[in-house]
Amino acid sequence: MKKSEKGQALLIVVLVMVVALTVGLSIASKTITSLRTSTEEANSQKALAAAEAGIEQAIKNNVPIAETKISSDNTTYKTDVAAVSGTSFLMNGGNPVLQDNGSDLWLSDYSSDPNNLYKNSWPGRVLTIKWGTSADPCQNAALEVVIISGSKASPTTKRYTFDPCAQRAGSNRFSLVGLTQGSVSGKSFFYEAVISDVLSPLLGRVIPLYFNSPVGIIGDVALPSQGSTITSTGTSGTTSRKVNVFQGYPEIPSEFFPYNLFSPL
Repeated sequence: MKKSEKGQALLIVVLVMVVALTVGLSIASKTITSLRTSTEEANSQKALAAAEAGIEQAIKNNVPIAETKISSDNTTYKTDVAAVSGTSFLMNGGNPVLQDNGSDLWLSDYSSDPNNLYKNSWPGRVLTIKWGTSADPCQNAALEVVIISGSKASPTTKRYTFDPCAQRAGSNRFSLVGLTQGSVSGKSFFYEAVISDVLSPLLGRVIPLYFNSPVGIIGDVALPSQGSTITSTGTSGTTSRKVNVFQGYPEIPSEFFPYNLFSPL
């Protein structure tokens, strides 16, 4: 009996040790996981702050910035600056263009010198404008497109209006457009409008109505620069955060856009 009782006591001790070890490992695992999560969250915030700092420096200097250390714990950022131009691009950096406000489309070379503004008119004739994020026509924006052409001394304005929704087009008298799927810079669109009589253009504005909408632009020849897309990557520890910002040229206030914008030479 004594030998049997000793064996039972040993078994109980082993079971207690196993339970205690299991509980201890579980607590240690949770503590390590919590510590790792806290560290990753802190690194994520540092990386985001670094990426935002990179955006500020790139906007200030308007040039790409190589990897730059900003703290003693090896938090860094680096930025790339890419001009938005060519035969196709997304307006407003791919972000939705705001309803009733619109976004400028430069059809001549921008210059910070007022004397050199609106020179070197775009030589193309055909603009294709894509928009719409769903196949439901009445859940997408209508578009008003304003093109200013001619010369600084004697500019002319022409408006084009398009709507994929037949119910709205019946009352607003916009040109009805059908479903035409396509993509610009990897972004899919469901509707398009083609303006084929562009001549000596200086500036345009694309204005979504009823809804905000991303807008893609395609020209039959390369279009002038519209600004820059700045990409900044912040890194802290093993965590990286990326911030993208579109830096366009100064926009003309929308309330002045329909009127005479240029001073005679």
